[in-house]
Amino acid sequence: MKMSKSGSIIIGLVSISDRAYDGTYVDKGIPALTEWLSSAISTPYWFETRLIPDEKEQIEKTLLELVEEDRCSLILTTGGTGPGRRDVTPQATLAVGTKEMPGFAEQMRQISLHFVPTAVLSRQVAVIREDPDHAALILNLPGRPEAIRQTLEGVRDPDGTLRAPGIFTAIPYCIDLIGGPRMETHEAVSKTWRPDAGGQKNT
Repeated sequence: MKMSKSGSIIIGLVSISDRAYDGTYVDKGIPALTEWLSSAISTPYWFETRLIPDEKEQIEKTLLELVEEDRCSLILTTGGTGPGRRDVTPQATLAVGTKEMPGFAEQMRQISLHFVPTAVLSRQVAVIREDPDHAALILNLPGRPEAIRQTLEGVRDPDGTLRAPGIFTAIPYCIDLIGGPRMETHEAVSKTWRPDAGGQKNT
C-alpha cells in the first residue's frame, strides 16, 4: 500500500557496498528489502532509498539525513556487517545511536544460525536515534537477499509453520514506543505483537 509520503510511515533503506556503488555488480539489497516490506506492511508507507560505499563517515551522514531531514521512523541497512576491514556499518550505526537495542541483534544472529554456522561472525547492531522532536529505529540486516527475508520473517518449517519469529514482529510496537506512526502488517507474512490491557495480544 505504498502511497504519498504525506501520511505514511517513512522507511529508510540503505544498501552499503563498495562494489554495488561503483557499478561492479547490481545492488540486490534494496530490491530484496522493498519486495519483502511491500508484502508485509498493510498500512501506507514510503521508502527513501540510498546506495552508498563502505565508508564510515558516509554511512553516518546518510543515517542522520534519513532521520533528521527525511523523518524516517525506521531505517534498515544491508551490508557491511562482517569482520572484514571494509565492514564498518556497525561502527557507523553505533556512532549515530542514542540507545542500543541489543535484543534485535541477538535475535538476528539466532535466526541466521538456523541456516549458516558463520552467523556468529555477524556484527549487526540495532539502535534508536532520538532527536528533540523525532526518533527512529535503525537496524543492520545481512547482505544476502535470502538472509534479509529470513531475518525479517523468521524460521519456518517445510509446511510453513513459524518455528522462530523474525525481528519484524517486534518492530511496529517499538516504533509505537518511540512516538512513530502506527504500522500494521499482513499476518500471513509477519504477525505484529502488541500488548493490551488484558496482558498479551497479537494484532
